[in-house]
Amino acid sequence: MTASVPELADQTAFITGGANGIGFAAAQHLTTLGVTVAVVDVQADAAERAAAALGEHAFAVPADVTDLASVEAAVATITARSRGVDILINCAGITGRTGIKSHEVEPADFERVWRINTLGSFHTARAVLPGMLARGYGRILHVASIAGKDGNAGMLAYSASKAAVIGMAKVQGKEYAGTGVTINALAPAVVRTQMVAAMPPEQVKYMTDKIPMARCGELDEIAALMGFIVSPASSFTTGFTWDFSGGRAVY
Repeated sequence: MTASVPELADQTAFITGGANGIGFAAAQHLTTLGVTVAVVDVQADAAERAAAALGEHAFAVPADVTDLASVEAAVATITARSRGVDILINCAGITGRTGIKSHEVEPADFERVWRINTLGSFHTARAVLPGMLARGYGRILHVASIAGKDGNAGMLAYSASKAAVIGMAKVQGKEYAGTGVTINALAPAVVRTQMVAAMPPEQVKYMTDKIPMARCGELDEIAALMGFIVSPASSFTTGFTWDFSGGRAVY
């Protein structure tokens, strides 16, 4: 038996990387639906600015997703202000150095990308799952990438880390199916964000040229999809990797 499903407007969301990019867009969308959002970011000042911009339904929680103790402290802070975390969206991520071949990748860079993109998603899910299971309800969304499905040449660390995130969502979705907690991944192609703007133009062109829509995805488009995935209405889909690729992914 699962607990009664809470209304979306009564829920609290934990969004990593929530100070900018896809994370901020998701936070902005959810606050318009009445969700209380914890903007979780390693940069405390950026998290505070984002929360202030979002208004009364948001507050900042600085945390380092690569550090399990920091993540657990963030969950405790959020739980002290609410009944607990109803929604977890993992948006914190970096590309690492791009536009290079595998033999040119520095081990330290590979490890840094892996720790933020993959280990960070593991830490946050591990920290929120006990509370979700106790209440019989929860939504976890790991933001992966089309690179995790296809592999982007010149982006070994990023592609490998996002493939692992997709694998994690598949395992977790199966493990917790039927508990009231759904766990999915989302695989965007190129979305117009600051992270993409900072990449070499030739790397962005390489990725965008693969998109049948022949353009980047926009933040409001991906935020709307994320809002549905983490809503009570999306109750049967779990362990799935949602597409946001402009037709690039057909599987």
